[in-house]
Amino acid sequence: MTIAPSPTRATHIETGGIESIPTDRRHGSPWQLLSTWTSPNLEFATIFVGVIAVAFFGLGFWQAMAALVLGSVAGAITQGVLSTWGPREGLAQLVLSRTAFGYRGNILPAALNTLMAGLGWFAVNSVSGAFALATLTGMPVVLSLLIIVLIEVAVAFVGHDLVQLFERYASIVLGIIFIVATITIFAHADFGFVQKGGSNFSFAGFTLAAGAAFGYAAGWNPYAADYSRYLPRTTSTKAIALAAGLGDFVSCVVLMAAGAAAATIAGFDANSPTDSFTASMPVVIKDFTLVAIAVGAIAANALNIYSGAMSFLAAGIKIPFALRRAIVAVGFGVVGFFIAWSAIPDAGHTYEGFLLVIAYWIAPWLGVVLVDRYLRRGTSIASLVTERAKYRNPAGILAFLVGLVVSVLLFSNQEIYTGPLAKALPIGDLTAIVGLLLAGVAYVILFRVFAPKLGGPLSEEPDEVIGVDAADQIA
Repeated sequence: MTIAPSPTRATHIETGGIESIPTDRRHGSPWQLLSTWTSPNLEFATIFVGVIAVAFFGLGFWQAMAALVLGSVAGAITQGVLSTWGPREGLAQLVLSRTAFGYRGNILPAALNTLMAGLGWFAVNSVSGAFALATLTGMPVVLSLLIIVLIEVAVAFVGHDLVQLFERYASIVLGIIFIVATITIFAHADFGFVQKGGSNFSFAGFTLAAGAAFGYAAGWNPYAADYSRYLPRTTSTKAIALAAGLGDFVSCVVLMAAGAAAATIAGFDANSPTDSFTASMPVVIKDFTLVAIAVGAIAANALNIYSGAMSFLAAGIKIPFALRRAIVAVGFGVVGFFIAWSAIPDAGHTYEGFLLVIAYWIAPWLGVVLVDRYLRRGTSIASLVTERAKYRNPAGILAFLVGLVVSVLLFSNQEIYTGPLAKALPIGDLTAIVGLLLAGVAYVILFRVFAPKLGGPLSEEPDEVIGVDAADQIA
């Protein structure tokens, strides 16, 4: 039996929730993922990762770029890999995560992604968009924030096809504007910039910058399959991985480079990053860049709200309405507006802390789901992710907690808490890489201890998948 959600078009509201997308509703090209993962990075949060590498972490431009490229390529590779998982079962990323965590164990990563995507990223991006719109128009920041949020929610409310269409055209417009803006910034940058004290490099600053870049690029990882699940099952996995990975990587590196270069310009103020970034630009380019920052925030948050709603439903929240995904998206918009409003007075430090912490939970989650998928290669996983409350896998949640808790306690390097190893040694922040490796190794061991179900042999024919929400009524 297949529960089929209503067909979606850009002008029609997508009904349903996290049901599997049946074969006759599949559509699209893998190369649409290039724009899907380019557009949301063409916004000021990406630029600010480059800014903090120089202004906060004490690196010169070239040292910052080495760290930013390293972190971005790691996050882009995993983005490409995870995107290939969507077409096989037609399910969202945090639903597929149930194979590694079990139905109940998956509530924790789904809830974390709900908070980070639907609220955390939403607030961070909305603030940057609001600052840009306020600078451009002279409107109060709060009014600008309200306008930005209303547009973001409207796009996400309609659903998948409108989101994809918006990202496609936004990638063209934003790409042109930000290329011009980056060239302008480079023309004024001091590539030989030396920090006070005469040093351009520290290992601690390098790992902090690489961790922030990884957290940003990999911040999209828990959404990856959400936007590939509508693709036909026979779509080339190589094309999917390449399109998604390149979109994430190129957009991140270009705008992070612009941010790092901007931070080397005399008079740059990290506490007023939007104004400082555009200060050296001619008026026309400055105005277009501010427009792009505002539109980029919308492009990013359309995905954040949409996937935040998907994760909310993947956590097992039951909403008995056909428009349950759309209803959740509106709820996130309302709550996210007030969170963003509260973040306005200290936007710079809010960015810095959030960009580092985002990787803390994603890294051990990645370690678990990547190892789980490797261990299950060649098997069908459809029944494991669609039979509610029947499938248990304690190995996943235990490995995740081991990776998360140990890495944060020992290696975290934040104002609110610094681990003993980060205090004792000049290592910066190795939390993400330790969390990923530790969780992956722990899962290999615990998987064999608990011996969770692997699933049946993988058929060449599409699996008959029961919609996740409908399975509650059948079970």
